[in-house]
Amino acid sequence: MQKLRTNLVDTSHTFMICRRKDIGFSVYPKNTKICGCIVQKWQIRLFLPIPTRAEQPSKALELLFLIQKMKNIFLLLLGLCIVCQPVLAQKNKATQAKRKPLTRFTKTMMALNRVANLPNAAQRKDAVADFWEEMVSEGNVPYISGDSVAFLYKGEADSVFFHGDFDGWSARPEGFQSRARRVGKTDIWLLKASFPSAARLDYKIVVNDRWILDPANPFQQWGGAGPNSELRMPAWHIEPATVPNYDIVRGNLSENIRIKSRKLGYDVQYQVYTPADYEDLRNLPTIYLTDGQEYSSSQMGSMITVLDNLIANKEIKPVIAVFIDPRNPDTLSQNRREKELLLNDKFVDFVVTELVPEVDYNFKTSRKAADRAMMGLSWGGLSTAYFGYKASHTFSMLGLQSPEFGDKPEIYTFYEQSPKLPISRIFMSTGTIRDTEKSARRMKEIMEKKGYIVQYREVPEGHSWGNWRALIDEPLIYFFAR
Repeated sequence: MQKLRTNLVDTSHTFMICRRKDIGFSVYPKNTKICGCIVQKWQIRLFLPIPTRAEQPSKALELLFLIQKMKNIFLLLLGLCIVCQPVLAQKNKATQAKRKPLTRFTKTMMALNRVANLPNAAQRKDAVADFWEEMVSEGNVPYISGDSVAFLYKGEADSVFFHGDFDGWSARPEGFQSRARRVGKTDIWLLKASFPSAARLDYKIVVNDRWILDPANPFQQWGGAGPNSELRMPAWHIEPATVPNYDIVRGNLSENIRIKSRKLGYDVQYQVYTPADYEDLRNLPTIYLTDGQEYSSSQMGSMITVLDNLIANKEIKPVIAVFIDPRNPDTLSQNRREKELLLNDKFVDFVVTELVPEVDYNFKTSRKAADRAMMGLSWGGLSTAYFGYKASHTFSMLGLQSPEFGDKPEIYTFYEQSPKLPISRIFMSTGTIRDTEKSARRMKEIMEKKGYIVQYREVPEGHSWGNWRALIDEPLIYFFAR
């Protein structure tokens, strides 16, 4: 029996083969090779038997019936393919878009693996040296692309860990994996991680149990215990208010002033910032800061620079700032902050009944509680909340940065059970990477239910001066805007 091949329709949506015994049709994609020839466009071809003369009457009817049945099936399938094609195309585009940000990162990791697995030792050594030199010279250590990070260290070692804000500065069985792995037969160690694109984090490298700064990373952030290496993700930026402007008239920071406290039973030292043109001003609002020696430090809080810039740009009124130093004036290595800041009534009494009157007497301050703010970080944030509870008649504005409420959870109860106090403004901020976000959110909810006005801020950072310094301008503007 001969076969007749007939073209029915041209399309560009699907491909299939459908047969019933020796009757069927095929759909050939564009550029398909058929019998040595290239199909220039998609084709549907129907294959039919040619009946003998004796079979023609009955076979003709059967063939017509089959053709109609196959046509209906084909049209249904063709319609489904036409409908599905845009969905599949969109899904494919979405998949490609999702993978695109990792392309550069993946290529770099592949290049490192190729270099690390060169079979010739001498070639491998030279290639590794060239790879590392290029990464360091281009500022690509750590290597960052999108939200992906490759922490890298080069050197012989038995073990390498990366600890920082992201793991609470210690190896933990859950969450972030801090141990780096050696890459092939090289002396390069690698740890991959992922962080929000606007994150900024402190870290150190631990090589054979020895803590070091990242020797290939020039960025550092100082803290109370010294410098750390700094990871800057692509969308993070330096806060302009923290950058010194030498073209403006700047304020003045006094030398250390010592006060003998009867309430505490020891001497306390502090410094006072007075704004530009102080001689011509009077009745100035005041902000008091715990951990004052760090707030005023150019390596940590840079608050003197922030005040100068905001006042010069007329974003805030001229302000006096009082920086309270918790260290023993005679032995600076002795820090009394834990004793003073963990809900210490004697410290509150010292500030309210001894320090504030002395500052008001010696400087041109406003005596109104409405013009006076208290601010602190970590335990200082906890202490500031306690000042609001105990001394709102003296401080009507509170600034809390990464407040450590969890160390004294009774502070929640104080605000829940007390009547609403005369606190006019509260600023609260926290990082979201192993910082105080859980306790800060809880306190924010408690305060707002009581009717307090809370300006709240979260940033993808940890418990670090890099976090706090970049936000100092916000409470200052909130409290003292012109």
